[in-house]
Amino acid sequence: MHGPAAEIRRNEIKNRLKRGLPVNATALAEEFLVSEDAVRRDLRALAAEGKCKRVYGGAIPLSPEGGPLEQRILNDVHEKRALSLAALSLLSEASMVFLDSGSTNLALAREIPLDRPLTVVTNSISIAAALLERKVLKVIIIGGEIDADTGAAIGPSAIREVERFNFDLSFLGACAASVSLGLGAFQLADAEFKRTLIERSDRVAALITIDKLETRAPFQVAALAALDHVVLEHNTPAQILSTLYEAGPDVILAKP
Repeated sequence: MHGPAAEIRRNEIKNRLKRGLPVNATALAEEFLVSEDAVRRDLRALAAEGKCKRVYGGAIPLSPEGGPLEQRILNDVHEKRALSLAALSLLSEASMVFLDSGSTNLALAREIPLDRPLTVVTNSISIAAALLERKVLKVIIIGGEIDADTGAAIGPSAIREVERFNFDLSFLGACAASVSLGLGAFQLADAEFKRTLIERSDRVAALITIDKLETRAPFQVAALAALDHVVLEHNTPAQILSTLYEAGPDVILAKP
């Protein structure tokens, strides 16, 4: 059993986790004037409820599985467009680009300038359809079995096809991202596909909405430091930005 004070404390911790923020046990103990043991009990209880993942020194929120693509397209439309506009500068030195599946990369596909000649390869049916509206682009779609949730090919056949290309720049879809755990994927096949993309690309970028930051998914793709560019929302917490700046990837902040 726990009293009203503990209930208030847990609700506040839960609210921070919902906002995509990591929590530190020592800092929480100082803030709420309780022992670290009390905070650790709170975090264990929240982890048991599926609200967070315990990590050394505290906890991080779980990444919400996005669900079907058509549902995710409707989420955070303004934020995804802002990330896409910020990422367009990365295309200036690229001629062969890969767009991985995902609603944020779909938003990016819709923002590629109409007069920008590129060869764009994708494993996503939705992204390929959006790109076909831009007549100046050469569009190549990767084949294989289509995953129902992502609307994309991610299995062994898709990996074999990707291995035939050398990309100037690849935009990875971000299911989850954490400074400590790296970029994550919900399916093993998707993680393996993304790792193959990294191997076949001169530069790798990821557009990451704030709800995906400091969250986890079952399968690791790569450390964030292994990426060349990370495009983030303007209100990304300073603590995360500071760590990323030290880790090495080029950090691009979207405009509000």
